[in-house]
Amino acid sequence: METLSSCMLKNQVLIRPSPPPVKFSGGGSVSVLGFSLSYRKAPAFPSSSRKQNFGVVRASVAVEQPTQKTKVAALIRIGTRGSPLALAQAYETRDKLIAAHTELAEEGAIHIEIIKTTGDKILSQPLADIGGKGLFTKEIDEALLNGDIDIAVHSMKDVPTCLPEKTILPCNLPREDVRDAFISLSAASLAALPAGRIVGTASLRRKSQLLHRYPLLKVEENFRGNVQTRLRKLNEGVVQATLLALAGLKRLNMTENVTSVLSIDEMLPAVAQGAIGIACRSDDDKMANYLASLNHEETRLAVACERAFLETLDGSCRTPIAGYASKDEDGNCIFKGLVASPDGTRVLETSRKGPYALDDMIKMGKDAGKELLSQAGDNHE
Repeated sequence: METLSSCMLKNQVLIRPSPPPVKFSGGGSVSVLGFSLSYRKAPAFPSSSRKQNFGVVRASVAVEQPTQKTKVAALIRIGTRGSPLALAQAYETRDKLIAAHTELAEEGAIHIEIIKTTGDKILSQPLADIGGKGLFTKEIDEALLNGDIDIAVHSMKDVPTCLPEKTILPCNLPREDVRDAFISLSAASLAALPAGRIVGTASLRRKSQLLHRYPLLKVEENFRGNVQTRLRKLNEGVVQATLLALAGLKRLNMTENVTSVLSIDEMLPAVAQGAIGIACRSDDDKMANYLASLNHEETRLAVACERAFLETLDGSCRTPIAGYASKDEDGNCIFKGLVASPDGTRVLETSRKGPYALDDMIKMGKDAGKELLSQAGDNHE
């Protein structure tokens, strides 16, 4: 039988079998085991001058059916994808609802409904080859419109700029760190990777910016799967490095796997990266009121600015686009936008500064999009 010490191998990420599920306190008919980690103590973000040693990574999700003792009908049914990260976001939403509304703390008051999306079902192709919008949201939106769920929890960067009819997205939770993380078993940074080494990423945004700066590196585009799957592929030597959203790693309590963090100037984030959005039906005032109590306005305005930029460019999974709106020390909005060719040979950038107010920020996003669209000309897809 494999021992813990035999698993603590140098320069490896090991995914271990899941321990038995435990039940969280609070309302709900689904339980999830926290993403517990066992590893040798190391800085949260290791120094770039030393090689990263990974310890044991554990992630476990267990779905528990309602017991016959549960008599309270669910007051809120939350729809979500079933990945560990998606569930972490759904449980963050649940916990915030319970904290804000005491009636939701009763056993069974909140139910988590796991829904498999097109993006979850098709893992053999790069996202850009599958095409279409809403690959990770379509089935959840359908469940919302059909009345099978009451609210839908999404990663905002997966949400199409045009929402389905009869739905609204009135709530964004406080945004997590928007930066990208570099993870490697053999190099301290992207710059330290030798020519010809392979970086795994399914994101054309990351690929284009990476190749623009480091044209001698190679990219494996069909690097799909949840965080644990991608770390396992890295461990197996399929690639020599990968890039992941730092927000997801933080929500999964897995930042000890980070080799280094890329600055905004090194790798401009995806539109709405690090933001969670919660949708409901447009005629459901009760759910809209629940969600209003959770909304983080600074995040909502930043996301609106970035999505106005994306919508103007009519961005899809086939177009490398990046955009980030933030508040400076004077309280103004600073927006940075980028569009690129997939191979990174052409990168166009722009920036804007203005009042941190909804109408002004949407105008900034649209204006920046029009500028880059004009510059891109016939080469824009």
